[in-house]
Amino acid sequence: MEIGVKKTIFSPKAIINQKFGSKACYKVEKVQEESTQNGFPGLEIPQKAPLFRCQLELPEFTVVSDICRKKKDAEQSAADLALKRLGHNSVAENPSDKDPCDALIDQIKYLFSDEFPLPLHPLRGHLRAALLRRGDLYGLVPASVIAACDTKTSNLCKLLNPEVELKPFLALSLIMRTIPRLSGCVTSKGQLSIQKQNPYPTEIIESSDIQQSDSSESILVKAIQIPASLDKTVQPVTLHISSAGYYLDVIAEELGVTDASKVFLSRTIGKASSETRLYFAASESLVMDLLSDLANVKDFHVEGPPNARASYFCGQGIYGDAIMASIGYTWRSKELFHEHVSLQSYYRMLISKIPSGIYKLSREAILAAELPSVFTSKANWRGSSPREILCAFCRQHWLSEPIFSVTSVPLKASCELLRSQNKLKVTEVAGLATEYANGGGLNAGDGESVGLESNFKCEVKVFSKGWDLIMECSPKEIYRKQTDATHSASLKVLSWLNAYFKDLGMPLEKLNCSADALDISFSLENFHKEFALSQSIHNVQQSGIQGSKLPESKSTDMQYTLSGQDVCLPNIEGSDSGVFPSNGSLLCISYSVSLLTEGGHAKELIESKDEYEFEMGAGAVISALEAVVTPMSAGQCAHFNMKLPPQEFILAAVDDPGRIHSLLSSEACCLEYHVTLLRVTKPPEERMEQALFSPPLSKQRVEYAVQQIKKSCAATLVDFGCGAGSLLDSLLDYPTSLEKIVGVDISQKSLGRAAKVLHAKLSSKSDAGVKSAILYDGSITEFEPQLCGFDIGTCLEVIEHMEEDQACRFGDIALGYFRPKVLIVSTPNYEYNVILQRSSPGTQEEYPDEKSQSESCKFRNHDHKFEWTREQFNHWASELAKKHNYSVEFSGVGGSGDVEPGFASQIAVFKQESLLDEDDLLTKQNSSQHCKVVWNWNCADGLVPSLTSN
Repeated sequence: MEIGVKKTIFSPKAIINQKFGSKACYKVEKVQEESTQNGFPGLEIPQKAPLFRCQLELPEFTVVSDICRKKKDAEQSAADLALKRLGHNSVAENPSDKDPCDALIDQIKYLFSDEFPLPLHPLRGHLRAALLRRGDLYGLVPASVIAACDTKTSNLCKLLNPEVELKPFLALSLIMRTIPRLSGCVTSKGQLSIQKQNPYPTEIIESSDIQQSDSSESILVKAIQIPASLDKTVQPVTLHISSAGYYLDVIAEELGVTDASKVFLSRTIGKASSETRLYFAASESLVMDLLSDLANVKDFHVEGPPNARASYFCGQGIYGDAIMASIGYTWRSKELFHEHVSLQSYYRMLISKIPSGIYKLSREAILAAELPSVFTSKANWRGSSPREILCAFCRQHWLSEPIFSVTSVPLKASCELLRSQNKLKVTEVAGLATEYANGGGLNAGDGESVGLESNFKCEVKVFSKGWDLIMECSPKEIYRKQTDATHSASLKVLSWLNAYFKDLGMPLEKLNCSADALDISFSLENFHKEFALSQSIHNVQQSGIQGSKLPESKSTDMQYTLSGQDVCLPNIEGSDSGVFPSNGSLLCISYSVSLLTEGGHAKELIESKDEYEFEMGAGAVISALEAVVTPMSAGQCAHFNMKLPPQEFILAAVDDPGRIHSLLSSEACCLEYHVTLLRVTKPPEERMEQALFSPPLSKQRVEYAVQQIKKSCAATLVDFGCGAGSLLDSLLDYPTSLEKIVGVDISQKSLGRAAKVLHAKLSSKSDAGVKSAILYDGSITEFEPQLCGFDIGTCLEVIEHMEEDQACRFGDIALGYFRPKVLIVSTPNYEYNVILQRSSPGTQEEYPDEKSQSESCKFRNHDHKFEWTREQFNHWASELAKKHNYSVEFSGVGGSGDVEPGFASQIAVFKQESLLDEDDLLTKQNSSQHCKVVWNWNCADGLVPSLTSN
């Protein structure tokens, strides 16, 4: 078969890392910020984008990169400068365009030449160790080492036979076939090794520090033996390596073969810098096949089935018993590198092949954490992000890196899509990925720049190494930030994969249904091909778990089932503090988990944490734990017993898996959890509302305001406290009589976002009735002539962010001086918090210090200075109306006014009773303008925004 040669191109940073490893230190700094206009004029608030510069420190010199827009570009720039200073030609490092067979011969010849120059090349360490071997083994380097430790040789072998990727022993046949054509290299009879024919020059021997030693000192390296039979358990082994010996000879002895040439090496497992590999022995028949004339041999005689557990870890065919060890020679040092591989690390590597396992390990809470069901904000998400977890999962299973395709949805199309989704419950994505239909959805958060068409969708595709499509996820949801779209799509893929790993025997019909629900399509053939070993491997880990009966609790006889797990829940201990968790709350707990034998005569601590945070309602902990803390208040504690989860999670959590495994095998056990709820951080108002209302409360307030605007036939509108422009933006989606809209707020950051959104929508609407739009930076509690005389004013969920005296001042200024014909004011109903928070509202008189922590924790938002009851709000509004010759009507949204505790958001609609004579109007003498125009859009300017100076 003809083989095409693909030229490999390495990035500058990859070449630097290959040469210097950890000695290459990259330091990236933010040097300045570049001012941008974000694609349109008229916004007076400067927008800035960060720039970066990288300093690369190498052992002999330091270089500084050019200024770049991205951190990774700065690092590559610095690496490129370093390579130029080294006089490096990157093309020379890549496989040549010559015939791969000739290239392989040249490479092997070079590795055994006197010119092989790199003293820290991993193969150099093996050459030194080979020259310390005695007798017939002197100078012999196993061919498997050359294939595994020299990247160029490995790549050439893969070009000649792509199956080398999956069957590492095939590379040996290719290497051994080069020997007859090599001058200066020989092999011993019956050996899968290569030896330099002529001795190395004295200066090379001396420079390599090769000297015989009679020292009995040895290195002890802990490793793991993985039997080929699934009926046998994984066991720890200790390798005793003499300082004057060759570590592969020790591994060969442990595997029961005569010499190291019969030991095969897998590729490295885990992180790129890891030296963890699997070592397995060749059978005599396979050795004979590899030593024969292989020109026409297509099949090799491999005895027995593959070692399923070992093969599962490295994605290659491993046969017979295997040893997992972290040992070898590296680029970093000529000394032998070694780390211990314990049973715990083995089981941690095993669960890292599962999405929930990756998340649990990132949280360091294997028996408490669970892969969340929703992507929440950066403030509430804990552990590795969904995108990071998906990439890690693909690497663990030797798949290609997932492909993320983010597309920008045109603003008009996204608005239509979101309107069509109004009847759907708003996704719980912490407000960062909320829809346009949600009033709070314009907040990009974290200072991230929002483009003019800043609604995004993300499609994720997962491929095999051979680029066969395994699955793709094409979510229908759109998001305000690209990162939210990416993380949410990644989480859908992870959730589906996680469900499969939890139920490896899942029927095809159920697998298809769950995929459809998450907008996932997949190739059943490719899926089963890539995850064929998963079912047998993870099932066998649970085979040692005996059925157990939950020990009876002395404090309660309550027992029930949660998510298929029997849980024995005792009474909650401690006094009721009145601070209870609710959906969206951020909880901090301390907990411990112990293994308890039936009868309670043996108890072993497995996992504990002094502080652990998670978001309530996001599925971020196991269901039993969330169910237990739900009725608890801050300061209370509880303990409960639960049936055992899959065995690998228990053994990954405990420091001494061997002892625990013996306990699990000999007796019926369960897990005992002790939990203390340390504190509860109440969720933002929007999150609580989303948990209970569909459409969300913010959307209901907007719809209420729109109806009032339509009835009033208003031509001009001012939004007091417009924030990021959620109301003004939503109004543009409805037919109204409005011709001029104005927003005023004290937050420049929010006004900047409002300007971007309004500009995009107004510029794209050729049939919009609005002729002008202005945004002011200023306080609504100060008189401003430009805000007077509007047909209608709105102030939705704003006054509670002021002190009460400021709210009263706003009322007087708005009705006494600005005097809109209609004014709509909404604010939270404090009495409704009993439903939102499931806690007793009490009375505000109980808290004479209005800023006390005990009171603020009962408010819906930490930024609220007060929240009024219906009586307090009615009194405030009625007094204002009477004072300024207005009538007032009360209503609300969320809940019902006829059912206690009333509406969730209470609303007052003020209407002018009659127009006052000019002499009766309150005026401001010598008034100055407090508001500054930050953005002004005028239809007469041809849909081009202009800046108005004051």
